[in-house]
Amino acid sequence: MATASTNGAPILVASNRGPVSYALDETTGELTAKRGGGGLVSGLSAIGPEAGAVWVCSALSEGDREAVRRGIVGAGPEAPPQKGGGGRRAGEAGVRMLDIDAATHADAYNGIANSVLWFVHHMLYQTPLEPVFDAEFRRQWASYETYNRAFAEALAEEAGEGAAVLVQDYHLVLVPRMLRELRPDLRIGHFSHTPWAPPEYFRMLPDDIAAKVLGGILGADRAAFLTQRWADAFTDCCHAVLGPGIPSGTRIGVHGLGADADFLRGRAHEADVDERMISLREQIGTAPDGSPRRSIVRVDRTELSKNIVRGLLAYGQLLEDEPSWRERVVHVALAYPSRQDLKVYRDYMDEVRRVAEAINSRYGTADWTPVVLHLKDDFARSLAAYRLADVALVNPIRDGMNLVAKEVPVVSDEGCALVLSREAGAYEELGEDAVVVNPYDIVGTARALHEALSLPVGERGERMKRLAAAATALPPTRWFLDQLHALDD
Repeated sequence: MATASTNGAPILVASNRGPVSYALDETTGELTAKRGGGGLVSGLSAIGPEAGAVWVCSALSEGDREAVRRGIVGAGPEAPPQKGGGGRRAGEAGVRMLDIDAATHADAYNGIANSVLWFVHHMLYQTPLEPVFDAEFRRQWASYETYNRAFAEALAEEAGEGAAVLVQDYHLVLVPRMLRELRPDLRIGHFSHTPWAPPEYFRMLPDDIAAKVLGGILGADRAAFLTQRWADAFTDCCHAVLGPGIPSGTRIGVHGLGADADFLRGRAHEADVDERMISLREQIGTAPDGSPRRSIVRVDRTELSKNIVRGLLAYGQLLEDEPSWRERVVHVALAYPSRQDLKVYRDYMDEVRRVAEAINSRYGTADWTPVVLHLKDDFARSLAAYRLADVALVNPIRDGMNLVAKEVPVVSDEGCALVLSREAGAYEELGEDAVVVNPYDIVGTARALHEALSLPVGERGERMKRLAAAATALPPTRWFLDQLHALDD
């Protein structure tokens, strides 16, 4: 691993969202910091504060921007300041938050990253009508370049001689090339957390933009992905767009991020989770014969690629095709808001509500609500749902990995069957012990739900043990360190 440098940070991470966020009390002017979650935050903790790492991220809220203006960002992901000052000190993990012009950020984040690159990699376009790469797209692309350049310049300023820089995801695909031009001495890695589109879909992008996306990542010494499938797709796109070979000599790697078992198991047995379990069990209720009802659980953001609507339709098909499950099973659907500043996402959340209400109207009784839908984000409730689930439904159209599929087997109390889309990255590791579905096939998914509900308890438990072992094979700390060490190879 890299050692500390007197000239700057030896290890740097760059991502749109940072490890800390700030909320501003408009009455008192007080700033309150909240530590972020996720595998990257957990992974960075593996190197310890003594490494002097720096995380470069974007200010996303007015609280974040005010924290930058006051000069108080910088205590790092482990212990963000609660109020007042506290810049980064020598030898301590730090955060550099970039106060990029709000309009530029909106163009880059919503206009390009989330409305173009995300749609391409998840193959979400309704191609008779979209995409339309017009003058407005070009204007937003210029903002995306400006946004990426701000990151590259900040990383160049913060990095020590020969430092290792790990650039994250589709928001920052241009950074490796830009940074390479500014600091050729650095060791640069790029990690893609999304799927990667096959060439025939990726080439919907204008030719020059497709070349810039690929060329940006090829500025890195190493480009890494969650699965071999996505890595191969990237290589295929390079060949199709840029010609045979990887001209920059960029090495390709795969690191399948796993679940953080110790954290999840500890957090899942705290008092607030127990309280949520009591509430969920009351909502699920008991069957007419007095036995506990079975539960089919899903936990997702209302992201278009998560396929929540088809999951609900498949559950409705189950109740139609297998009437014996009526009043004996409940679908607990935790569908949390995502990207509500985009109309297509607001419309999708409305459709989730509509389909859930239609199922409840058609099949519900005075004593049975077939779909229990929660739309307010609540991590403790998610863990409670994991613990009590008989079946977990994970049916994305496409997903880079899908950590829910890996987290449920780790947390489940009694053993949970997993119904898993073959288009989730997690399928590569978990498919053998899951009930696998084509995410577009409503009838097939209904049959899979019936099969999963019907699994004998013993078989369900054995499958869950194997799923949990596979799901935790590369925990966040090792996932992060493996990427860091690979830059030294």
